[in-house]
Order: sequence, then C-alpha cells, then structure tokens
Amino acid sequence: MHNTYFNLQHFAEAGTLVNATGNFVNAATGATTAFDSGHSLSAELKAFYDTELLENARTELFYAQFAKRQPLPANHHGSVEWRKWNTFDKASKLTEGVIPTGQKFGVTAVTGSIDQYGTYTAITDKLELRAYDDVILGATEEMGASAAETQEALIRDALYTNTNVLYCDKIKRADGSVSATPTQQSGLAEDATYHCHLTPEMVNKAVTVMKKNRVPRIGGKYYAVIHPSVAHDLRADESWIEAHKYASPEEIFNGEIGELHGVRFIENVFAPVIKGQNDTIAVYASYFFGKDSFGIIDPEGGALEMIIHDKGEIGGPLNQFSTIGYKFETNGATILYPERLLRVMSTSSFSANDEAN
Repeated sequence: MHNTYFNLQHFAEAGTLVNATGNFVNAATGATTAFDSGHSLSAELKAFYDTELLENARTELFYAQFAKRQPLPANHHGSVEWRKWNTFDKASKLTEGVIPTGQKFGVTAVTGSIDQYGTYTAITDKLELRAYDDVILGATEEMGASAAETQEALIRDALYTNTNVLYCDKIKRADGSVSATPTQQSGLAEDATYHCHLTPEMVNKAVTVMKKNRVPRIGGKYYAVIHPSVAHDLRADESWIEAHKYASPEEIFNGEIGELHGVRFIENVFAPVIKGQNDTIAVYASYFFGKDSFGIIDPEGGALEMIIHDKGEIGGPLNQFSTIGYKFETNGATILYPERLLRVMSTSSFSANDEAN
C-alpha cells in the first residue's frame, strides 16, 4: 500500500491564519486581519467538545492527583516559587545560668517554570461529511487521551530524577530466600535463579524507609503508582486487599486497585519501564508518595484548552478542512521534598517481554 501525504497548508491562503497575540497575521505581507467569530462553532457545541476533552483527559491522569498545586496568576513571569520552613534540631540539655545557642530559622525556596505543549489534527470536509461516526467527537476524545499521556510522561520523567531510591531484593526462585540487596540498577538483572520483584516484603521495607524519614501521609496512607506488570506480581499475594473491599469506596483515587501495608496502589500503564539498548529485560520504577512530595503549576489562562477551527474559518478558499487540537502549560513536576518521594526499582515476571516507555 502506498501512502500519499499532502501539506494541507497549501490549500489555505498564504499565512492569513497565523494566530498571533493580536490579530491574524499574513506571513507573506505582514497585513493583519481582526479576529472574527462569524465562522466558528456555536458556543453550545464548543462547550460540549471542551467537556469531552477535559473529561477524557481527567480519566487518564494518575500522578497529577497527588501533586501540590501552585497557582500562577496571569501577566506574571512563567515561574513560581514554593517556600517550605526549615526544621529545627532537638533541644539540648540546659546548663544552669548559661544561655544556650539558638537555632537559625528560615525558609527554603524551590522554583519551577512552565513550558507550553500542544498538538492538532486536520479533518477534511469530505471525511467530516461522509464518515458514519462523529469524526470531530472521536478526534476530541483521542486528543484528551494524548493530553493526559503528555502530562503523565512529563511528571513521570521529572520524578525519576529524584535520588531517593530503593532497589528490590534479589530473591532465589527455588526457596524464596533473599540472596542479596542490589545497590544499583544493574544489580536487578534477572537470571534463571533469581528475581527482584516488588513483593509484600519490599512494600513493607519501603514503608519503613518512609516512616524513618518522617514522611507525612495523605489521609492516613501512603500512595504508590506502579506499572500493571508490577501490579500483577504484587496482587498474587494473599495479603492483598482489593479496592472494592474498602470501608469508604467513594474515596478511591483514579486508577486505584488496592492496599497493602498501609500503601494504597494506583495502576498506571505510563509508570516507567526502562530498557537499555543491549538489555534483555525491562526494569520498572514504582513511585511511593507522601504528602506534598512534588508540585505542579496551575497557570491562569494556560490550563488545558480545546481549540477547534471549522472549515469555514481555516479551510482555505474551498473550505476543505477543519482542525482540532489542544494546548496547555505545565512545569511537568517540581520535587519539593525529596525524602517524601521514594523510587522503588524492580523487575517483573513480564520483564522479558515488556518494552521501554
């Protein structure tokens, strides 16, 4: 089958629909034309598609629901500052009549800046007219999924830079005993004798690390986002508590699958799967969270925005195509408290087959 690709911009008037900060700009002549709404979608239809995009994106967001959100007002520089109080050391024994040395008090500032992301697709008038399904609606739903995937990947990659890491124990397959505890990712390599899966014992170890670091919980629990391949191994344990057995099922987070050792688990296909060019198996990163471990910027006027131009507005002299797209601004994620975010590295029974993401 031979694919033929066309540059749709060839059908439009040269540069007359370049969206600038003011009016439309003609890239060839520099002439400007005022924006007009005469050929745009009706307000009701636009609102419908906006809702579809946002709802579809929201169902795919997993990391973002645990972020500390920081507003960024309009007309401000594209960065924000989180401020956290410095902690005090424990008090020392007083000596009678001697004034002790005081401790310094202050704040630590953590900054994050935003970038803009977006994409679009073009729909020909013939496809829009003749297709059996609602093409615009279908494209909107898929754009919502694309927006969520973009945001998830940006957060995931930002969190991976945190250096608070725990490697899963190397366990003998035959008797289940712990052979060693790797200290780096290369030590996770599987062979016929060992595996380094995320077991209930490793979950308990991760919780112990977080307790020692005095990591505050979220509603009395820690949370972890794990890949489905990692979840498969963990859920095989009899101590697993299924999400539908919770006393308060209405409080279940997006993607939540169950609880173990005081950790509520979120299953996310975008959780990191790492596989080097010469690696034969995949390694997985599971993120364990405490309260406010990382922050996301919420820019005023820069949130997820659905953008639709119908064929009467942008489709050239013969109204030949419409465009559907989205854009948003984000910092990905900014780590606020490194000790409140624990990255647990493991293998899985699917390590030989899964590809990097």
